[in-house]
Amino acid sequence: MSRWTNGSTNVSYTSFLLLGFPGLKEHRALLALPFLSLYLVIVSANALVIHTVVAQRSLRQPMYLLIALLLAVNICAATTVVPAMLFNFSNHFKRISLACCLVQMFCLYFLIVFDCNILLVMALDRYVAICYPLRYPEIVTSQLLAGLVGVAAARATCIVAPVVGLASRVRFCRSDVIHHFACEHMALMKLSCGDISLNKTVGLAVRIFNRVLDMLLLGASYSRIIHAAIRISSGRARSKALNTCGSHLMVIFTVYSSTMSSSIVYRVARTASQDMHNLLSAFYLLLPCLVNPIIYGARTKEIRQHLATLFQRPQQVPRGKPQPLPSHREIPA
Repeated sequence: MSRWTNGSTNVSYTSFLLLGFPGLKEHRALLALPFLSLYLVIVSANALVIHTVVAQRSLRQPMYLLIALLLAVNICAATTVVPAMLFNFSNHFKRISLACCLVQMFCLYFLIVFDCNILLVMALDRYVAICYPLRYPEIVTSQLLAGLVGVAAARATCIVAPVVGLASRVRFCRSDVIHHFACEHMALMKLSCGDISLNKTVGLAVRIFNRVLDMLLLGASYSRIIHAAIRISSGRARSKALNTCGSHLMVIFTVYSSTMSSSIVYRVARTASQDMHNLLSAFYLLLPCLVNPIIYGARTKEIRQHLATLFQRPQQVPRGKPQPLPSHREIPA
């Protein structure tokens, strides 16, 4: 810790203890197995779909590459918090410096916002594919796709950086114990001893502005997409387009409902214990990471077919009388 001198000596903590679930105490270890199992399922399911997309040449198209990127972000988001939680469950608490805490905060929020931005890029990709199918190959090029992903990452950085930057200027003197499993913004702000009204205002304004703008853009895109899909004359093409939109809309609903529910519960359920808030936060963070690969693996026909081939047993040649060798006229060239 460091010292600040302003007429009197005040303590300013520069390292913290992530307590995780303070109310569970000796029962904390019981959460290790469920969260470890959940983490392994998340990593395995997302990695399996990513491997399928990357390994198959026919799936190296913008839509599937964006799905793989989205699932890679899911793995990173889960890895940002779950290993530290598992270490915490073993009652081996380690202090985390303020700098590392702010880095974790930035990475966690960056991945959450970046995840939402990828959904915006996917909506734009589907808009061009369904509304302008003949021009799709010349519009959605690899250069455009890389540029859109870069813009999505830059936008996430611009949204998260002010919140983390303001947090780095706060003096923390109430305690050096964070009652959370991660360096969550408001959990850290509770330890401050100065005026944090600006931090709260900026954090809330950024979250509301980001969510409202995203929902407006997504609503406008998918209303046009669904309208164009309904007008497709071919029933098979119409069904495929609507099925693709349905998968994306299910993922969008899961991601946005989780983040919005987390914010609402945090501000409304004041009487709930800190452990309940932390468990709900973990649930809302990990639910999209678990559900997204299931949705895309089960509802996307091309991915589902290639996944099925991975688990099919090779057909055994029936034993019997050996067949005569074909003549030279029967051997394919």
